[in-house]
Amino acid sequence: MNKNDLVADVARTANLSKTDATKAVESVFDSITKSLSKGNEVRLVGFGTFTVAKRAASEGRNPRTGEKIQIPATKQPKFKAGKALKDAVN
Repeated sequence: MNKNDLVADVARTANLSKTDATKAVESVFDSITKSLSKGNEVRLVGFGTFTVAKRAASEGRNPRTGEKIQIPATKQPKFKAGKALKDAVN
């Protein structure tokens, strides 16, 4: 399922126009993104939890030259599925 499929499914199940469903889906994605960018966690009980993990700086190697390079620290979005979602999938 891609974003367009999700919008179509939301429109159908919630009896919304595609335009309204697109706005709803975009709003959810924007809200999650804004919260994570502030360092907050987003907990959707029964579905899962979105968090931000900090990845420390490290040293790596350029695969072409073998030269040592410094890999900067980054923040990575993470998702952990909730029990209800896990049960629904299994």
